[in-house]
Amino acid sequence: MRLLLIGPPGGGKGTQAKYLIDHFDIPQISTGDMLRANIQNSTDLGGNAQKFMNSGQLVPDSIILDMMKERLTDQDCDNGFVLDGFPRTIPQAEGLDYLLKSMKEQLDHVIVMDVPDNLIITRLSNRRSCKECGQVYNLIFEPPAIAGKCNNCGEDLFLRPDDNPAIIQQRLTVYHQQTKPVIKYYSDQGLTDVIDSKGTIDEIRSNILLNITS
Repeated sequence: MRLLLIGPPGGGKGTQAKYLIDHFDIPQISTGDMLRANIQNSTDLGGNAQKFMNSGQLVPDSIILDMMKERLTDQDCDNGFVLDGFPRTIPQAEGLDYLLKSMKEQLDHVIVMDVPDNLIITRLSNRRSCKECGQVYNLIFEPPAIAGKCNNCGEDLFLRPDDNPAIIQQRLTVYHQQTKPVIKYYSDQGLTDVIDSKGTIDEIRSNILLNITS
């Protein structure tokens, strides 16, 4: 099962991706993880990416796609994968299509997590992170046992600067500007499954499985 998850920040992509990779026994692939792995392993691609990052530039799509090609040939991708955070633009989507075609593969489904902006703002502004271990909580869905304290290490929880409503709205604006064309691109190919993501985690999960396995 070759899946692409698209959704706004705080839309539940990470939560559902964790379930999908277990359910289908496939890896989750993110550009951030690939970049870090290539840089840490001192690969040629990692070195090239590091040059752009050190100069404050975005890593070119060509380098990301080369990393993606290497990653998709790993044995754990034999049964498929879940892509998260890529592609974000039409050129990236076209590059991914070309790459998959060269590998005689194609995406099976593009899962679009549909969540109203006002709900995203409510969800993210209720997110808290642990200063010590990094564990993340949601005061609505998964609150800590003791208010303001981490279940794991007992340290204080805090609101990340990018989780305040004004910053969230800016992030949502960028998301809509970048992502709507990508959703249309895949919709025109008949690949999109738009998932109503306002409900509970279990309801959303069932809705995703119903759409991609029917």
